[in-house]
Amino acid sequence: MKFFLRIFFLICFSISANVIASDLIMARSHLSFSEAMTNLQVSLREHGYTVARVQRIDVGLTGMGYKTDMYRVVFVGKTDEIKYLADKYPQMIPYLPPKVSIFAEEGDTLLVTANPIAFAQMVDDEKDRLIFERWESDVYSVFDDFRNAE
Repeated sequence: MKFFLRIFFLICFSISANVIASDLIMARSHLSFSEAMTNLQVSLREHGYTVARVQRIDVGLTGMGYKTDMYRVVFVGKTDEIKYLADKYPQMIPYLPPKVSIFAEEGDTLLVTANPIAFAQMVDDEKDRLIFERWESDVYSVFDDFRNAE
């Protein structure tokens, strides 16, 4: 499994360090996992987002026999926007709040998230689509902060 994951990421990074098929946004940093996690949370706060929860994934994977480095899913958002979207578009509840995966791999730390613009097609109101456009812009900015951190 780890071999296939590495091949997948190798192919993805050869296509682009930022975007894979425009549905995923990725970034790589040479920071340690703990430094990268701190950097991510600081940048998210600076962009006005709240970290709702950090979920450990590595424990479950190792429990199933997979060898994995540190792996977390960070649930982020702006509370008022998440509540507004969930109330107006209940079909979006499984996708809210937005999630960022962060994991260590051979001395690097990677971030991966779904491009928020992919969810804009689930809303009817053009003004609501602007929320996802802003989220997309913010994700690129946060990921640039992450990539450029030392």
